[in-house]
Amino acid sequence: MNLNSLTGHSETAKKPWSICLDERFSLIHRIRSKQCRLYSLGLGNDDNQFEISMANSGCEVHRFDPSIKSAHIQEGRHLWYHRLSIDWRDPNPAIAAHKLHSNTKKLGTILNEFGHQKIDVLKAGVESAEWKILENLILEDVVEQIGQLVFEVHIHWPGFEVSGNDSTVVRYWYSLLRELELKDFRLFHTYKDLSKPQMFLKKEAFNASSCYTLSWVNTRWKYQKGIYDV
Repeated sequence: MNLNSLTGHSETAKKPWSICLDERFSLIHRIRSKQCRLYSLGLGNDDNQFEISMANSGCEVHRFDPSIKSAHIQEGRHLWYHRLSIDWRDPNPAIAAHKLHSNTKKLGTILNEFGHQKIDVLKAGVESAEWKILENLILEDVVEQIGQLVFEVHIHWPGFEVSGNDSTVVRYWYSLLRELELKDFRLFHTYKDLSKPQMFLKKEAFNASSCYTLSWVNTRWKYQKGIYDV
């Protein structure tokens, strides 16, 4: 598969966020036609060179960051920042009403509110919330609306609201990865972050990392000339 890491556009980028540009799949064609859409989930201290590079290529980029001061900020023609945090559940309305700037929603809810049927690339660096978010995307079939997943995963502890002994946690992680495979997602790139502690479920692990970036392509999103869904 042909893939590209857009961090190559900047020497200051911290890690590669690799996307698949294989001609058999839709992304490269949608980039060329300026019809691609990227959702990015993260926190304010994250490097955003990937998002800027995608926006500069003509993609419609939505960055969800609960730390920004304004509800919505547009930067240039193609890059938007939203003061929203993506979660695996919608908030209790009674609790949410008391939080002035907190706005937490499921990705499926955001898609409906924005009027978006599909996302070409979903990038997520959500500091151990990724497993529960991925579970929600699978359970609610939202993952089928996504062309590529680029997720930073953490394995130094089970993650938010994931419990059980080590075997139970590993089986849970594996079940999610297996579900992606059954939905025809194929892992095409991995990145081991050697700057992170060498830990696996709170135990030292030689020649490993507590943080990996994994990239999948939805192989059902085959390129069909002249057909572009939104």
